[in-house]
Parts: sequence; C-alpha cells; structure tokens
Amino acid sequence: MRVTTLRSALPASLLALSLALAGCGGDDDPSEPKSTPSPTESQAPDEPATWPLTGVEAKEGESVELDHPVIVAKIDNSSSSAPQVGLGKADLVVEELVEGGITRLAAFFYSKLPGDVGPVRSMRASDIGIVKPVDGVIATSGAAGVTISRINKHKITFFQEGGPGFYRNSGRRAPYNLFTDLEKLARETEDGEVERPADYLPWGTAEDLPAGQPARKLSAGFGSHTTSWTFRNGSWTNDNSFAAEGDRFKPDTVLVLRVEVVDAGYTDPAGNFVPESRFKGGGIAQVFHGGKVYEGEWKKDKVSSPLTLSAADGSELKVPAGKVWVELVPVDGAGGSVVIGK
Repeated sequence: MRVTTLRSALPASLLALSLALAGCGGDDDPSEPKSTPSPTESQAPDEPATWPLTGVEAKEGESVELDHPVIVAKIDNSSSSAPQVGLGKADLVVEELVEGGITRLAAFFYSKLPGDVGPVRSMRASDIGIVKPVDGVIATSGAAGVTISRINKHKITFFQEGGPGFYRNSGRRAPYNLFTDLEKLARETEDGEVERPADYLPWGTAEDLPAGQPARKLSAGFGSHTTSWTFRNGSWTNDNSFAAEGDRFKPDTVLVLRVEVVDAGYTDPAGNFVPESRFKGGGIAQVFHGGKVYEGEWKKDKVSSPLTLSAADGSELKVPAGKVWVELVPVDGAGGSVVIGK
C-alpha cells in the first residue's frame, strides 16, 4: 500500500488554487473594459449655487460669480426722498439710524443692477460693519472727513458725486436730487477677477426655524421715525414706504437686530449729535417670517465678521432664503423700540 504524505500533496493543492484564481480574472485582460463606480458611489453631488445676499438657488445656467462686487447704495429714507428709485431691485436692505432720530437705507445690489438709484445720500461710520462682511463698495454723496478716514482705514471702496454714473436730477431739490446709474458704476469696479461674495446671513429654510409666536404687524422705532410692517399675501409690506408703488422692496423676512448706539465723534452742520450703530458684539435678534416671530440672539465678533444667529436654546438660527430687510434698531434707552402685533 502506498501512503501519500501531506508534504507531497501540498504542491498539487497550491497549483489547483492558483489555477482557480487565474480563472477568476486575477490577471486582468486589457482588452476587457474595467468596471467603474457609479457617480453616486464615487462622489457626492455638487451643492446648488446660491446667491449670497438672498440664499436663493440660482437658475440653471446662471452664475453667482459676477464681474462686479456687491454695491451698496446709501438712500435717503424721509418724505423728501419720495419717490425712492431702484429699491425694488435690491437683494437686501439695511435700515440704520442717523442724526435727528431718522433713518437711512443701505440697499445691497448684486444679482441685479438697476439703472438709476437714489436719492443718494452720505455715509456713516455705521456703514463699516454693514458693508465690510461682503467687501462691498458704497455709492454715496460723500461723508464727513472723520468718517472717510475710518472708511479708508477699513479698506472699503466708495464712489461719490463726480464719479461714474452720478448726476443731479433737475426736477428735484437738493440735497435729495443726487442719483447714480449702478450699471455705469459697476463697470468701473471690474478688474477681471470673478469671485462669489460671502453669504451675508446664515441661510436656511422655513423648516429650519424653531417654534415661533404669531406676529403679523411690526413697528421698528428709531426715535423720530418708525418703520411699520404688515404681513400679508406671504410677504411683509412696508406700510410707510417712500418708494413708488411698483418699485418697493418686498421682503420675505424682516430681521430686527437690537444694537448699541454710540457717539460718532462729530456733529452735523446743524449741530446735531451724530449716532453710530455699533454693528459688532451681539444682542437680541428677532426673525419675522411667515406671520410669526422667532426670538434669538445675534453675534458679530468684528465689524468684518459674518453675522451669526442663535435660537433661545442655543441652536443655530437660520434665515429662510429670500429677500430680507434688516432693522438695526437701537437698544432700549437709546431711542429704539419694537412693537409686535398679532
């Protein structure tokens, strides 16, 4: 009887295994196509392109990287400005306190540039914190020397009367007759670089909002002037707007931020105290959207920092994508007030 030992059987088993592996394609045939992972397996889908000042998704084929920066037009907000021109095409509007308890508007334009806007008025130190986060340029009638020095220190570009697109409307009285053509002004800012500005607000959807309270009316008081809002037909209506009926800014959301007011360090020609809204630090925030108000806090470490919002429980508070009007209302004791109606 012949006995086969394990030592003599091992090579045969290895040979069989190697032949089996070869039959399974261990050596790829270059003539056969190799399988490749599907796109969903190899990479995540691209995030949709959104506009920085509204958070709205761009239409197919639209680029959100334009050849001009954000342009912020300083627009008068008194009865003498009526009718305001170009406001309806703004992406976002910030209302700020100026001397005498009245307000002025910082209207942000990026996705669309109107022709004429105005009446164009002067800058304030408050504009540094308003404009700097998106490296916007300012269209203005000018400013006090101390304000211009501070604007220059923060490397903010501005265009004033005598610059591209500026003209006086002979049908209006000064100083409420200065206008500018933003399309002409934008051509002066083109430098060949194309870059999307940073998001101005933490964008989200209505589903991201926490529990809110009913709010269909809002009065934002600045002292001598109060801006009144009513929620109707899915958006907020400025009941005492100075814009023409077909040229009004119709926000989906009104964002109220309570800010400290300090002395800007000079007086106006009439000797009035010039206030500065300190748009850094933090304070109370209220998001008015969909007929409700959502309470929280705002924070901005530096004037150039992006704005962050948090809900009462400390979670991130996002602003539903769309057009937003920001009210920089002075804190209690500084002439500001917020009255909410159901």
